[in-house]
Amino acid sequence: MSRFAHMADIHLGAHRDPVLQHLELEVFSEAFDKCVELKVDFIVVSGDFFHVGIPDLGVVNHATRKMRQVLQAGIPIYVIYGSHDYTPNGTSVIDILDSAGIVTKIVNWKLEDGKIRLRFTTDPKTGAKLTGISARKIGLESKYYEVLDRESLEKEEGFKIFAFHSGITEFTPPQLSMIETVPISNFPKEFGYYAGGHIHQRGEFSLPSYGKVVFPGPLFTGYGKDVETTARGEKRGFYVVGFEDKIRSVDFVEIKAFDGAYFEFDVSGRNSMDAAREIQLGLDQLDVNGKVVVVKIRGELSGGKTSDINFSNIRATLLERGALYVYLNRHGLVSKEFSAVKVLGEDISVIESRVLKENAGALAVSNKSLSGDEGSLRATELLRVLKQGAKMNESKKNYLERMMASSVEILGLKKSLEATE
Repeated sequence: MSRFAHMADIHLGAHRDPVLQHLELEVFSEAFDKCVELKVDFIVVSGDFFHVGIPDLGVVNHATRKMRQVLQAGIPIYVIYGSHDYTPNGTSVIDILDSAGIVTKIVNWKLEDGKIRLRFTTDPKTGAKLTGISARKIGLESKYYEVLDRESLEKEEGFKIFAFHSGITEFTPPQLSMIETVPISNFPKEFGYYAGGHIHQRGEFSLPSYGKVVFPGPLFTGYGKDVETTARGEKRGFYVVGFEDKIRSVDFVEIKAFDGAYFEFDVSGRNSMDAAREIQLGLDQLDVNGKVVVVKIRGELSGGKTSDINFSNIRATLLERGALYVYLNRHGLVSKEFSAVKVLGEDISVIESRVLKENAGALAVSNKSLSGDEGSLRATELLRVLKQGAKMNESKKNYLERMMASSVEILGLKKSLEATE
């Protein structure tokens, strides 16, 4: 029986904090070492290998050394683009690693008669046939699925794997309802395994005429919400899939990211002074030594201001008590004097997406692609890019030029600018 590993959303380079950076690279190395130990035949990474298309070179160097060790063990690495893997100039670190023979991109297609026709990449050792659709920037890959030549893919003989980096409408968790999804009917049928990415929540699904559909979730953490769910006990890792002519086994392999301590407190019905005191009493009982600590405060204060709760002091105290890292989530905290402000969510990325989506139709724009659902997706992508800081040794001028180039491309202004020249 042959076996392959399926992982996704590794997001290498996502964190600036040294502690999380170290943990992130440790988890990545442990996962790839585990693949060697288990003697899998190949690895499939379903997008977002890195957190940005041009990541810190120190992170790339660490990852490349580890991937070379895996390749030397006879284990090829097949990848697709995730939504974070794009750059303004069209060449990302994934393309460079592919050119160097470190990874193999498996998305190969051509447009014929208005249809996208995908080609298969055959794994030489097992004969497994791999193909798929990469994520598109601003979540527009759904248009690719609509014109996909599914018939030719379904007729292909052999054990087939379809890799993708999108939400599936029927399987997307309710809390992620704001993201762009693709209905399962737009996927080709008759594949043995559908290797998903993008959804940061582990899930296994099956439907008639479709093989196993699996989302492994993030290998470590790409966002603060991932840190929170890991601290609450969510297991992280990847899948090992056994197959012959069809799937024989699908097993989750846990890679422990860190020991977590989770503390949640609802301030509703309390004034700011009482809430601060009770929060501190609760944290005093928490074992934080050597752990990543998540403190989540939510609810509406009956009096006082949210700033009366000294979060800087909370963080400093927990670090003094031996916490490795402290993540504070206070996005769901409001005071009564601001009760008119709608609480849209408890995670900043969810709040941002909902605010942008709700307001996308309120602006008068000359370009239709900047309004409605597509406009909110472009705005979300723009916000993500603009959050990126300058790279090591990057001049202010080069940083501003990079941000400008990214912004122009995301907003679809490049063609408009060229037309006016």
